[in-house]
Amino acid sequence: MKNLFSFFAKNQSLIFKVFLFIASTLLVIYFLPKGGQFKYNFQKGKPWQYENLYAPFSFTIKKDEDTLKKEREEIRGNTIPYFEYDAETAARVAEDFREKLEIRYVDSLYNTSRKTVERLGESLLNEVYENGVTDEIYNYEDGRLIYLKNGNEIEERSYSQLFKKENLNKRVRDLVEKNNTEDVQVLLYNLLNDVLQPNVKLNTRLTEAAIEAEIAALNPNRGIIEKGGRIIAKGEVVEGDKFQILNSLKAEFDSQIWSKNNYLWLLVGYSMLVSLVFLMLFLFLKNYRPVIYSNNTKVTFIFFNILLMVFLTTLVVKVHADYVYVVPICILPLILKAFFDPRVGLFVHVLTILLLGFIVPNSFEYMFLQFIAGIVTILTVSELYKRANLFISVGQITLIYILGYFAFFVIQEGNIQAMQWQNFQYFILCGLATLFAHPLIYFYEKIFGLVSDVSLLELSDTNSKLLKELSNKAPGTFHHSLNVANLAEAAANEIGANSMLVRVGALYHDIGKMLNPTMFTENQANSINSHNELDPKESAQIIIDHVIKGIEIARKNNLPDRVIDFIRTHHGTSLVYYFYKKEREQQGQANKEDFIYPGPIPFSKETAILMMADSVEAASKSLKEPSSTIIDEFVEKIINNQMAQGQFLNANITFKEIETIKKVLKKKLNNIYHLRVEYPE
Repeated sequence: MKNLFSFFAKNQSLIFKVFLFIASTLLVIYFLPKGGQFKYNFQKGKPWQYENLYAPFSFTIKKDEDTLKKEREEIRGNTIPYFEYDAETAARVAEDFREKLEIRYVDSLYNTSRKTVERLGESLLNEVYENGVTDEIYNYEDGRLIYLKNGNEIEERSYSQLFKKENLNKRVRDLVEKNNTEDVQVLLYNLLNDVLQPNVKLNTRLTEAAIEAEIAALNPNRGIIEKGGRIIAKGEVVEGDKFQILNSLKAEFDSQIWSKNNYLWLLVGYSMLVSLVFLMLFLFLKNYRPVIYSNNTKVTFIFFNILLMVFLTTLVVKVHADYVYVVPICILPLILKAFFDPRVGLFVHVLTILLLGFIVPNSFEYMFLQFIAGIVTILTVSELYKRANLFISVGQITLIYILGYFAFFVIQEGNIQAMQWQNFQYFILCGLATLFAHPLIYFYEKIFGLVSDVSLLELSDTNSKLLKELSNKAPGTFHHSLNVANLAEAAANEIGANSMLVRVGALYHDIGKMLNPTMFTENQANSINSHNELDPKESAQIIIDHVIKGIEIARKNNLPDRVIDFIRTHHGTSLVYYFYKKEREQQGQANKEDFIYPGPIPFSKETAILMMADSVEAASKSLKEPSSTIIDEFVEKIINNQMAQGQFLNANITFKEIETIKKVLKKKLNNIYHLRVEYPE
């Protein structure tokens, strides 16, 4: 049991990675569509690249979406509508007519008797209410058959048999002319117009139910291909019926292959492919990004983002496949570039797109567009902390999506007449969603404890609490840190390192000195050196301790680990030579171990740059009469000495880059001291 616990303790990091690998693989397999993958890739308008294809089994030819849409529209246009008839309205209107006639009729004004007017009005009301009255205009032809529902009885009628209230004037005029009672035309019209009420209206519920029933009964198939029948020949263009038959075969294949008999085999296949993707990711991190690989939080962060994109894409495809381009996939390389570097961002983006190829329809087009968009994201997004850069990059990414989609459509259709322009809205929405990167980065920093260039920009503010405290307590150290930051930033820009990170690291690298500022030369006023009264060992220990104290102050103020790395490594394992030499002069011998910084040595380009800039800037203060030649020599001497001590062995920095850094430091120091090139006399 003790050996088992010991094994788990020693291999805790590896065990966590294995668990993450298995859990991620299972989750992705769960998200993948429950169907096999059709083994032929084809595009509309392109030649068939395989051998002659024969039907492996009998299957039905599905109607294409345009045909089904047209048939549904025909059903909607031809379905007999239902109208509701209210029988009580006619009796109520007739009673109302008699009451109003009693009030308005005056014997002296009309030749026609009141009884005659009453008879004419009632006869017209009986006539129009026999089939029903409506005051709404429906988009039906007069000869259109309708169903008239009166209680539990349904009768067929022609739409033209319904009386429209707008025809009342004409009907009254015809009636009085027929009965030679023109003198009461105005009275009769006014009375009927006042009392006439509609008693027929469209029954939307019954009509829609009838339409839906007919649409549900619509046959989605238009024929059968028998087993063994030739579907398409090699080199034949995939278009028209051939394209629809191939789509039908693909749909039938997808539905048949995910069965109980081969369920296990499909799981095995999916497991192998997904495992290969994640295995490639682990191998890449282990071989090329060991710092990330050794940090389980960072590895978890990468896997979390991959799974998040797979989940969102799966969700959108299930809701509506047309919205798949709304998912902002390019936010993945953007965020990974902000936290790590462009190469990690692009590599993870490519692997994620390979996984999404199993999920999305028309996977070739989707993968092509996403690959191109991801590359554009990596190439265009620089200095993410500048908001304008993000907006410009999002505009370029959106343009790439639109151009790529347009090109694919033209290749497949051969024209732009059937172009669905609303699809471009999805790309615009995707671009807008990509702008969510800034708040998402902030969220990730709080959850995973990472640091991005956005946070580095905030830390570089010299008005921050910690830097203000350094300025007040150790003004000389603060000024030294500013000079080192400028030197290091210029060098980082020259060799393509993270200039913002190295600048922040330089600003905070000596914060440990503010606990005992007068013990450091740059803060000593009036040339009073406090070390004159101390033993060399004590002095060396005070100097060395500023690294340890700096780490403690940084942790207390919640500085990110990436910044603390600069405090920890800016002296590496170098020797406090002045006090070592002083001890040897006084005692005749000295133990080097008492005068060496604890390390570690720099392990990145940025930390190596800081070590060089810090040493060179500090040493330059001791130059009494600096000249270009003297500066060149002492820069070469200091950095070559650091190389000889092996301080840069773990920094992944080349000799060429070190030489470039030397040139930058020499140039900057010459500018600081306002020196000109020495010309021969």
